[in-house]
Amino acid sequence: MSEANSGSGSDPVDRWQAALEEAGELTPEIVGRISRLHGDRGVRAIEAVAEGRVKVYRDFTVVVGYEDEYVVEGEGCTCKDSEYNLDPEDPTELCWHVLAVAIGRRVGHVDYHDMWYSEVREFL
Repeated sequence: MSEANSGSGSDPVDRWQAALEEAGELTPEIVGRISRLHGDRGVRAIEAVAEGRVKVYRDFTVVVGYEDEYVVEGEGCTCKDSEYNLDPEDPTELCWHVLAVAIGRRVGHVDYHDMWYSEVREFL
């Protein structure tokens, strides 16, 4: 089955997310789809999920990056890649932090903290 007609959804991101939702785990086929579509960003996202760097708080979802923590809301992120490099009109252009949240939530591999990130951030 080709990428263009596999799964449901209107774009390739919707399709791999639906496939991942259904599988509930990162299969080799889904990893391949994410890697082909998102390149290095997809690979880094998968690594972040595997390393437990997706953290869910009461108020925000945060991905621990290499130099800082980045707040992800929907398909928006506080990282510089998201701010400067990505085309907001292209649904396939997502930073690796947004991808990590999408993957982590669908496979149930997020680190949940029953506290407010805004309060935690004050101590960092």
